[in-house]
Amino acid sequence: MSLRVAVVGCGTVGSQVVRLLTTQVEDLSARVGDRLELVGVADLNREAVIAQGVDPALVTDDAADLVTRADIVVELIGGAEPARRFMLAAMASGASVVTANKALLAADGPTLYDAAAAAGVDLYYEAAVAGAIPVVRVVREGMHGDQVKRVLGIVNGTTNYVLDTMASSDLDLERAVKDAQRLGYAEADPTADVEGHDAAAKAALLASMAFHSRVCLADVSCEGIGGVTADDVAWAARTGHVVKLLAVAERLDAGISVRVHPALVPLTHPLASVRGALNAVFIEAEHAGPIMLYGQGAGGEPTASAVVSDVVSAARNRVTGGQGPRESAYANVPVLPPEAAVSRFQVRMDVADRTGVLAKISAALADADVSIESVRQNPSPGPRGLAHLVITTHGATEAARVATIAALERLDVVDTVVSVLRVEGDML
Repeated sequence: MSLRVAVVGCGTVGSQVVRLLTTQVEDLSARVGDRLELVGVADLNREAVIAQGVDPALVTDDAADLVTRADIVVELIGGAEPARRFMLAAMASGASVVTANKALLAADGPTLYDAAAAAGVDLYYEAAVAGAIPVVRVVREGMHGDQVKRVLGIVNGTTNYVLDTMASSDLDLERAVKDAQRLGYAEADPTADVEGHDAAAKAALLASMAFHSRVCLADVSCEGIGGVTADDVAWAARTGHVVKLLAVAERLDAGISVRVHPALVPLTHPLASVRGALNAVFIEAEHAGPIMLYGQGAGGEPTASAVVSDVVSAARNRVTGGQGPRESAYANVPVLPPEAAVSRFQVRMDVADRTGVLAKISAALADADVSIESVRQNPSPGPRGLAHLVITTHGATEAARVATIAALERLDVVDTVVSVLRVEGDML
């Protein structure tokens, strides 16, 4: 008796999943130990799916019916509804679910985890974080014998391409985004990528798995790359850094800090070498030390590869009578407010070019309990009589960073605070 597989959503990723399930069926079935049978493909645009070469007998626009007739349901339509309704119906009918729906998992994962546990079925979502890179398996299963201290991730290929292009081709943000759109790396509306929302959903999932606690999208402090300038990127190189949009999840004494923001990454850190639209996740563990996973984070074929791997895992569990990993939220560590996050930061400002200026600035930082790591002074590109000062601090809370910038802007010796960027990537 074969294992019935249904695919809901046949877009860029879904079409590749269908292709793999049909052209590689013999090999996949051998890995499972029983035959995989694709029993249906649901999509509202039935004609477009058939035009892709899918057997018309398999294509339906009635996803609600299809999900109740399968052993494994692959959900690839995205968004909250009707995806959640289809997944819950599938589980209630006894089907395991494979999804790439990071937004729904980050916003309402507990509902899905609880439904899977109640029905005794599996919920797999490798493709929801970093595409083809097996990050979920490593964090969710491979780190059982260790304590994760921090996760740093370049988990959005669009923004990584944009920032890399700004650095390599001397483009401003707008032109780099248009270049990404031309090449198909960015959507016509790149808001979710540029504003960091896509990365924030993935950060919530990574934090939940790494720290065995429920972290939802609302817990993630999010800042996109919209404020990053060509000047920021150029100065990053001068100070031995590169600008990356990072998802950061770390365990502090009082709880978990989860955030997404552009950051200066030292050129000596492995994440600094991640170019183009590639993704990478850097894990720092108590005993294993640093681990980096690197590869294709998006695209039809790479993402489909991760989806089909989950299908094989869920199917094998059906054959052997086993079960996949359940949600692990036993630690129940509190998520800290954004102002509790700790990082170094670099502030660039135009200041009066005269004696006593640095003393006033140092006093303002000291009043905010922020210590200076390094100071660099260059001629200002602005009016005569000004100098361009670049100060990098030691680690400080986000609250202290905000207080510092406010204090600097009030000083009569500071003409303009040009830029403030956090510095991430110090090895713990």
